[in-house]
Amino acid sequence: LTNLGFGNYPVCMAKTQYSLSDDPKKLGRPQGFRVTVREAYVSAGAGFVVVMLGSIIAMPGLPKVPAAENIDVTDDGKIIGLF
Repeated sequence: LTNLGFGNYPVCMAKTQYSLSDDPKKLGRPQGFRVTVREAYVSAGAGFVVVMLGSIIAMPGLPKVPAAENIDVTDDGKIIGLF
């Protein structure tokens, strides 16, 4: 990541909300544990590196006005507002 210019990006850890580990059964702030890194990727637009731990699933964020609000069907059946 450093060679690609992302070495100074902050890291966002996607993990269980129940623990600092990736194991929801190890509640709170356990000690002496290892985490399972399933995936890591750069979110260059947001300016950070995302590290996915364990079996967590990420959900996409939406803009203030989702593009779906601009999609419509005219009276004659034509779909408008698509990209």
